[in-house]
Amino acid sequence: MFKRAKLNDFDKADNELDERPPQTVQARLISDSGEEAGPPIDLPADVTVEQLGLICNALLKNEESTPYLFFIGEDEIKKTLEATLDLRSIDTEDIVNIVYQPQSVFKVRPVTRCTSSMPGHAEAVISIGFSPNGERLASGSGDTTVRLWDLNTETPHHTCVGHRQWVMCVAWSPDGHKLASACKAGTIMIWDPETGKQVGRTLCGHKKWINCMSWEPYHRNSDCRKLASASSDGDCRIWDIVLGQCIMVISGHTAAVTAVRWGGAGLIYSSSKDRTVKAWRSADGVLCRTFSGHAHWVNNITLSTDYVLRTGPFHSVIDRNKRRMVDSKEEMQKMAFERYKNVCPDDIESLVSCSDDYTLYLWSANQNKCIERMTGHQNVVNDVKYSPDVKLIASASFDKSIRLWRAKDGKFLNTFRGHVQAVYTLAWSADSRLIVSGSKDSTLKVWSVQTKKLAQELPGHADEVFAVDWAPDGSRVASGGKDKVVKL
Repeated sequence: MFKRAKLNDFDKADNELDERPPQTVQARLISDSGEEAGPPIDLPADVTVEQLGLICNALLKNEESTPYLFFIGEDEIKKTLEATLDLRSIDTEDIVNIVYQPQSVFKVRPVTRCTSSMPGHAEAVISIGFSPNGERLASGSGDTTVRLWDLNTETPHHTCVGHRQWVMCVAWSPDGHKLASACKAGTIMIWDPETGKQVGRTLCGHKKWINCMSWEPYHRNSDCRKLASASSDGDCRIWDIVLGQCIMVISGHTAAVTAVRWGGAGLIYSSSKDRTVKAWRSADGVLCRTFSGHAHWVNNITLSTDYVLRTGPFHSVIDRNKRRMVDSKEEMQKMAFERYKNVCPDDIESLVSCSDDYTLYLWSANQNKCIERMTGHQNVVNDVKYSPDVKLIASASFDKSIRLWRAKDGKFLNTFRGHVQAVYTLAWSADSRLIVSGSKDSTLKVWSVQTKKLAQELPGHADEVFAVDWAPDGSRVASGGKDKVVKL
């Protein structure tokens, strides 16, 4: 009897041993493009993300430690390997593929407070934008003026007067030496940010107000003399600002054009209230492709190359003390081209359109059908932006939420809730770790992509926030709205 009980105990212990998950896992570290970091290795089941980072840096022989995110299939390893993986279901002979993704090495400090409120505009601030190197700020207002702000003293530097109606949008040239502003009367003016004086003549031709402008990318022309504009008259126009005239009218939309983007591969993309997005050849204005699928107005578009085209030859990580001054245009153009090629090696850009039909569509520039129809918002989607590292997409909606999507396939990742009114606009930090959103509820909110939570609440505006921008060097956020005040 005693012997049998003992044997039963041994059997039970054996069974428990069988049920216990393996203590080590054979794993292979591979990049998201499929390159192996090294041969398969035995990893302890309780290996942490930090330890995986050290192993990955050692295998890749990185001189400086790079932070990485790790994934098994769709699941991110947040703590340990065993917390992400069901080890009981794994055969000890199997090799587990762990995908590593490098994160930005530099970190943008989170915005924590308003350093200054800069009054001066007599009407609502409608548009706002930092220069490509993050050193200047421009704002356009319903009081018909454009203001250039000194970011060191946080005071107005110049007030640019000349428009007859509301200034609807401002756009910096990729070299940061010119600023374009467009108004409700359909005219465009170019300003010298050094002097605040108008450069050349006023560009006239549009019959209705201008909704958006986009400069020719720096790597295609370092003279920064061509500018595309999108108007409610249904046309896009290309201007030569040196000649001071329209050199091409691109017409084909049957309703107001809401946004325009000048891509890096020689295409111009435009979205319209006629429910389509179109791609045109910038050299001769020939229509290359029409992207259709939306059931209502298309409000905005974003390109995968938006950030590198906006910052051109200026690196997003700018060490203010040791800034490397590059004198020649050729060298700057080469740098801009290299940055563009890093993001878009095959010259095929991706774009996302957002619409009044509550959806977003992810498109590839070389395909007529969409890659993914992104659903989930419960109201009008007003703004959409690619993250600077082109891994994520953020969208802002009148349903009071911001949604996060994966860029490669449009898969939904997360919803940020906290605003109590419609979200009008959003901007990414240069390291792709934070998003700032501006809302009808008069607040700005900073969201952390890593924790998927609200990182900071930024109250202070007395009314709706219409415009927000994050400086490309990560140092500041600027916002403007109905209360006529620019805040930093």
